[in-house]
Amino acid sequence: MNKSLSIAARVATVAISGLGFAAVMGPGTAQAAPQDCQVQKGLFDATATCAADGGSNYVLHLDCVGLYASGPFPLYAVGSYKVLSYPFTPSGASTTVACTGMGPGVLAVATNAFVEVYNG
Repeated sequence: MNKSLSIAARVATVAISGLGFAAVMGPGTAQAAPQDCQVQKGLFDATATCAADGGSNYVLHLDCVGLYASGPFPLYAVGSYKVLSYPFTPSGASTTVACTGMGPGVLAVATNAFVEVYNG
């Protein structure tokens, strides 16, 4: 079992290394955010803040690629997955999500980040 986990980790490392060269690695402002929201995507995480408007809530979506926990420990998979900032974040407040929170030993990079606004 340890040998197969070691092999999976090596495959994931090689896959992520290849993705790292293909992905935009520098932090910056994401283009898919509503106009009154600021989204800063880093290599492994993203932070969003939407302007206070007195009633809207939002969710930060982060797309990740790499090694992640696919079930109860020690089940892992390599591929893409999403991280959401649930529960809703009220407008005017900041929220952060990261690709590293999906199980112990996770190795993944952020590929996209955007905000979904809910008016209420």
